[in-house]
Order: sequence, then C-alpha cells, then structure tokens
Amino acid sequence: MLYIGVDLGTSAVKLLLMDSQGKIVNVVSREYPLYFPHPGWSEQNPEDWYEQTVAGIRELVRGVDRSQVAGISFGGQMHGLVILDETDAVIRPAILWNDGRTTEETEYLNTVVGREKLSAYTANIAFAGFTAPKILWVKKHEPEHFARIAKIMLPKDYIAYRLTGVHCTDVSDASGMLLFDVKNRRWSKEMCEICGVRESQLGRCYESYETVGTLLPDVAAVLGLQESVKVAAGAGDNAAAAVGTGTVGDNRCNISLGTSGTIFISSRHFGVDRFNALHSFAHADGSYHLMGCMLSAASCNKWWMDDILGTQAYGEEQAQIGKLGENHVFFLPYLMGERSPHNNPNARATFIGMTMDTTRADMTQAVLEGVAFALRDSLEVAKELGISLARTKICGGGAKSPLWKKIIANVLNLKVDVIESEEGPAMGGAMLAAVACGEYADVEEIASKVVKVVDTVEPEPELVEKYNARYARFKEIYPACKPVFDVLSAI
Repeated sequence: MLYIGVDLGTSAVKLLLMDSQGKIVNVVSREYPLYFPHPGWSEQNPEDWYEQTVAGIRELVRGVDRSQVAGISFGGQMHGLVILDETDAVIRPAILWNDGRTTEETEYLNTVVGREKLSAYTANIAFAGFTAPKILWVKKHEPEHFARIAKIMLPKDYIAYRLTGVHCTDVSDASGMLLFDVKNRRWSKEMCEICGVRESQLGRCYESYETVGTLLPDVAAVLGLQESVKVAAGAGDNAAAAVGTGTVGDNRCNISLGTSGTIFISSRHFGVDRFNALHSFAHADGSYHLMGCMLSAASCNKWWMDDILGTQAYGEEQAQIGKLGENHVFFLPYLMGERSPHNNPNARATFIGMTMDTTRADMTQAVLEGVAFALRDSLEVAKELGISLARTKICGGGAKSPLWKKIIANVLNLKVDVIESEEGPAMGGAMLAAVACGEYADVEEIASKVVKVVDTVEPEPELVEKYNARYARFKEIYPACKPVFDVLSAI
C-alpha cells in the first residue's frame, strides 16, 4: 500500500508518497504566499493551503496505482490561529507561528495570570508565537471576529477538516496552543476560561496516529482517490520530523539545524523543568517530549557567509578552520532574539574575544561553535531533569557540514547519527498514516524498521574536554550581556 505525508510549511506544502517498506516513491512541493499586513505581523490564507495541497496530491499520485493509496497524514506549522464561523467559513486570515503582534497578551499571561499557573495548567509558559495569546489579541482588537468564532483550529487541522469534514487536532500540535493540559492529554478548562474559549469551539483531540475520518466523496473524486482512504490526525512539524528521524520512545534525541534550531528529546515520562526553559509537549508516539528551540541556527552561518563575508563557498571557508576547541572568539547566536532557554526577544547576536591576531577563520569557527553551545544550553536543562543521552540524530541544512557535525558531537559529548532519508515532517506524516492503517503496530515499530542510520560522528575525549572548558566560558557571556541587550532594545 501507499501512504501520503503532508508537510504544511510556512512557505510551501511538501507532499511525500511512501510505500509499505518506507521507500519514498515521489515528492512534490507547492508554494503559497505569505502576507505581512503590518511590521511584525505574519498571515496566510487557509484556502491557499488547501488549494495547493489538493494540487500537490494530484501531482504526487500521477502515474501510480491510486487504488493503492490507503492513508494520509500530516506534519504542520504549529501555533497558528485559524478561526471558522458557524458555517465553517474562515473568518480572517490565519495568524502564524512567527507573528509578533502578541507582546502585550504574552506579558499578561506570564505576569498577571502567572507563570506558575500556566505551567500547572499546561506544562508551559506563554510565548508570543503560541495560539492562546493570538486568541486574546483577536478578542481585544477584533471583537466582531471573536464573537463569530465557532471553531478554533491549527493550520494542518484545517486541511484535515477540508478532507474529512471532521474538526480535530492531535495532542502534539495542541500542546503548542497553551490551551492544552499536556500531562493529562486533554483541553485545560482553566486556560479555556482565561481565554474566553468554550471547549466546544476546539476540535476533538486525537493521538497523532489515530484515524479521524475518511475522504469526503467530493474530495476523493477531485483527488482521484478512493473514499475509503483514511486520514490520521498527524502532528506538529517538530513531532512529525521526530517520527521521520526515528526519535521516538524513551530518551531519544534529534537535533535540527535548520533556519532555526531544535533539540528534541522523546520520553515515556512527563517532565517539566523548573524554569519552563524547554517546551514540554505531548509526542506523536503516544508519550511526551521536551524541546529546546533556538530562533537562529543554520541562519547564523548563512548570515555570516552570505551577508557579511559575501561568499557562497561555505566549504572553502570551513576548510580554513584549524584547531577545534581552542578558539578565543565566542559568538552568541541570537540574531532574532532567543527562545530556549532564555526566552528573551531582546537578546542580540554578539562576537566577543577578538584580538589583533583574530582571523576570518576564527570568526567563522565561532559562529559554528556558538550555535552548538546554544544547543548545549538546552541539553543542560534536560540533564537537570535526570535525562541521560548517549547519542542524537541530526537533520537540517546545517547537518550537511561534516565540520559542524563534528563540533556538535564534541560540544554536546554525544554520538551524532546521520540518517539515510531526511524528509522531515512529510516522512513522519506518511509513517503516521501507515500506523493508522494498521501497516505497523505502533510508531516505534515503523521507526525501527524504516529509519536507517548511515553514518555516526563520534565525540573525541580530548576535544570534549577542551569544549567543556570553552562552554564554561560561553555560558557566562549571556548573563553579562543581558543588561546591555535590554538597553539596546529601548533605543
């Protein structure tokens, strides 16, 4: 049988067709516009998502036996707000994860409601990107729209609704709304009350691998697929990517070196760190995960190479780097502020430690090391919860650099596994669809059989020791600079 994974991203929808053994049959990508109606705002039209998803699926299954397509599932951009009226019409454009209009609402939730209450209700504190602050913003600034809300949805869930007619979500994506009781895997009555939301306005919450429905007859006809095709709930993009990399079960880790960076740790046990520095979410495998998210990762290197050095020769620049673990230059990678573990939008990127003998290669090395040190910041928080890791998977554009993988292996003192297929959330979506259709018993089984490690970068004890000493200095820089960042933000 064949399974479709839909990765509903910020700039495009990526669709993947996978067979029963996990072999990728076809991949298609379809773009759609992103709108910035005011500085700091970020919106999309949900109809664009649906139109391109339909067009993409039609292209994806062209030339294959469509009767073999058994299931569809999703990975999707998280935290976005989609609101429907009583006729299921979209009330206003979706407010996206990277929208920055909710500073006041986030501050209200964290200070007036209070971080302790938020953590008790949801296992998390408020971030500007989360869904609950967006709801409060609409309530305050667009009361006429707020009054019409019949359903509140996340981006991928709107696609699931259009395919099946079912209002639904999944536990991993719901975890990022700040309306969900993560520990007990149910909507939080307290948070619903705080946000003026009725539970009936929220979709039924499924496990990621559960079937929510089958294709509507008219949709099946348009797609050229059978009405019996099952649609599974799917997962938020990070959880779906974790499934796609085999980061499921207990004490498994994946590092994503994309535009932003994440360290994702799966666990069978619920846990929250004392400062809520990491996100504590439900996982797509039926358990839980911790996630540290840094806003600038591979984008730091891109900025340094493209905009500052003015070169595309990334490999040549990295080839000039000499001894690792001995660089006297440090780089704080906070080009867009920072989320984990500092949660400080005022944080700024900083080079520190330059002298007259500092070279271009030292600066390049500092950028790569700075991202690795910032990832370790989140790893150290996880260690405080008693989590012990020996290895991690790695994915994303930055993971194509052998040098960067070596630096990360030694800074974090973890074996770094490189996997054969790196299709992220789309692959994870297809795998969840296969589980929903009974092709595999559970998410852990398909991950063990489909995800293959092709290379491992081993940490080197001598280099680990050097980087431990460098990290001890790195972690002193942010606290020292924070008062300056606050001053700069006011200018």
